Amino acid sequence: MKYVIIGNGIASIGAIEGIRQVDKENPIMVIGAENAPAYGRPLISYLLAGKIKADRMALRPTKFYELNNVELKLGTTVAGLDTQKKIITTEKGEEIEYENLLLATGGAPFTPPIPGAEGAGVYNFTNLAHAQELIGTAKDIKRAVVIGGGLIGLKAAEALFDRGVDVTIVELSDRVLSLAFDENAASLAAGRLDEVGLKVRTGVSVKEIQRDAEGYVVGCHLTDGGFLQTEIVVIAIGVVPNYNLAKDANVKVDRGIMVDDHMRTNAEGVYAAGDVAQALDMLAGENRVVPIWPNAYNQGFCAGKNMAGRDTGYSGGLAMNSISFYGLPTISVGTVNPPEDDKNFEVAMKLDEKKKSYRKLVFQNGNLVGYVLVGDIDQAGMFTSFVKFKLPIEAETRAKLMAGEPDALHWPDEFFNETWNPEHTEE
Repeated sequence: MKYVIIGNGIASIGAIEGIRQVDKENPIMVIGAENAPAYGRPLISYLLAGKIKADRMALRPTKFYELNNVELKLGTTVAGLDTQKKIITTEKGEEIEYENLLLATGGAPFTPPIPGAEGAGVYNFTNLAHAQELIGTAKDIKRAVVIGGGLIGLKAAEALFDRGVDVTIVELSDRVLSLAFDENAASLAAGRLDEVGLKVRTGVSVKEIQRDAEGYVVGCHLTDGGFLQTEIVVIAIGVVPNYNLAKDANVKVDRGIMVDDHMRTNAEGVYAAGDVAQALDMLAGENRVVPIWPNAYNQGFCAGKNMAGRDTGYSGGLAMNSISFYGLPTISVGTVNPPEDDKNFEVAMKLDEKKKSYRKLVFQNGNLVGYVLVGDIDQAGMFTSFVKFKLPIEAETRAKLMAGEPDALHWPDEFFNETWNPEHTEE
């Protein structure tokens, strides 16, 4: 097989479209462990909440695979990879040869060793099957505990709450969304959750899940001595790169599968993309795992073009999160919590608690490298451009940014004729 893709998510869609920009004919095989074609994982919370139906989950129309000469092998797990012979082996013993292979195996839910976590009534929330399982459960329960106050945990909690379930979020950090938010933004978000009746407990974790004599979940013992009655527990702490297949095949891994600036691994003909890949972070200037949708698609698209023979470099990913809490929109991009003792960073903030509005801009050596917006996010795209393209910021531009008025008129003239190179600025 000319092209084989292991994993059937947004990175695989990017790879298919990247390949087809260069090679219109040679067949592509996509192997997916789930039984559904590629779907929007961020939409699973809307499915659980009852806001959309399953037929709206697909990333591409039904005929996408047929039109692109893609053979789908769904419900199939790859058990082995031989990079010397260029053969993969499925769990059923089928051997598949490849010329170019993309590892887009995504992430696996992280489950800490909590006593009582094994057994019925404890769920994860990262895929379609998890959402469908919780839909069936939600109608028969009154209370739920969600462990984890990050993006996955909050969306799971919101979806269950919208189903009429009394939900308590338990978060070890001192605030929700601690990686994407600072204290001010987190406080506004937590306040909005509290207003609608969603409970949040921060600075505490679950030390044991208690079950009754028949094995049913009845509650959670907390590290502060508290106890929460509940009928189910959703563990939504996060995901870790699913790189075991690559590691067992001696493909180089660190926090994820290591790739170069063309998404190539150290194994000939093997590429990686998406949540499993440790690729360039444009702000950090080093390889990191940044598991967000735009990065996954762009990495897959870049890998696909390279797999098809077109030399294409990956410009790097950018950390960003966008989430709305019951009408309170938020977005964070880039570096939002810089080291307090690093004098190269400057922070400008404007908080209006009454209007539930917050703007935080983070500058490093004169450039905008990150921001947080809560409430008014209309100018988010403009702020992102200043971060992504490392646009120079003069005094007038900085004043406009701090006033919440980013303007394309402050971009350099050469940016518009595609000669702009942020790496070649004047000293």
